[in-house]
Amino acid sequence: MTVIMIRVPARPGASHAALRVLRAVAAQAGRLRHVWLTLALAGLLAACATPQRIEGQGPAFERQGRFAVNLQPVGAAPYAAQGGFSWRDDDRVLRLDLVSPLGSVLARIRVESGLSVLERADGSRESAPTPDDLLALIWGHSMPVSGLRHWMRGEVAPGLVVNAQRDDQDRLTSLHQDGWDVTLSAYDDQGPGRVRLSRLDEQGQWRLQLIVDRP
Repeated sequence: MTVIMIRVPARPGASHAALRVLRAVAAQAGRLRHVWLTLALAGLLAACATPQRIEGQGPAFERQGRFAVNLQPVGAAPYAAQGGFSWRDDDRVLRLDLVSPLGSVLARIRVESGLSVLERADGSRESAPTPDDLLALIWGHSMPVSGLRHWMRGEVAPGLVVNAQRDDQDRLTSLHQDGWDVTLSAYDDQGPGRVRLSRLDEQGQWRLQLIVDRP
């Protein structure tokens, strides 16, 4: 342990000056400790954010990574959340697990023809015919999200598309569809490694980002 000795000159007011110096040093040390603790916690959360791979039989499109969502509903307090996700889509059934930054399960979503189910951590469930209907049931207003299944692969979803842009390798980089501004980047051999969605409507502003973890 290092011991710091401060010699206080014997003159009027010097002791008060020394105390001010000590307090300033202590305050700075406290701020540095807070910064290091914050950085350490951030590193821990980043390391723990990705959930386990979803097991299944046969070939499937799979992604694991981190998500961040920011919601600003009209007339209500803003909401933000982040964590990890695991995605498995075999073209027949899509399964999506969402976990907190510390790794606890927030929700599990299963989508198949004619049925979409959300299961929460407490075991409660909600179901609807489509993902769009399911989200409308949960949030109380329409929010089309079915296109995400295609955007995750770097593809245009069925329906009207506005201002689709591609890079010099013919990879989809941005488009406007179903009310969403979609940006796709950081491609690998499976598709985009970063998917950003932004939406502004009469209900508010919505942002979602998915970042794929690299092996």
